[in-house]
Amino acid sequence: MDYHVTSYLIYLPVTVALTAWVGHKLFKNGKVFLLDIFEQNHALAESINQLLLVGFYLINIGYAVYTLAIGGYITDAKEMIEMLSQKVGIIILILGAMHFGNIFIFYKLRRRHLDDKRAKAIYQ
Repeated sequence: MDYHVTSYLIYLPVTVALTAWVGHKLFKNGKVFLLDIFEQNHALAESINQLLLVGFYLINIGYAVYTLAIGGYITDAKEMIEMLSQKVGIIILILGAMHFGNIFIFYKLRRRHLDDKRAKAIYQ
């Protein structure tokens, strides 16, 4: 089997597994923020959380598949490992950026929710 096929067979499962792990962590821990934002409405928080998870998977797995192609020719295992480390490293950086993006969005939503609650309390 040539090095390109081997690298594909390594790259895809690794990126999908990383994406699934990060998505699961975001899903599990983001639920608390969503419950607070949606005032303990479990059905709404769960629904939004599911939609966020699906979007996260679509974007990240889609990007991983989109960037699957390898430019150039891999002649040995060393080149294959170097190429895989670059491609997987980029995926990890993107997952990290999306993680912080999600945290920022949750922070902004929660802050706006708390500000709205304070404003309602002041005007009542």
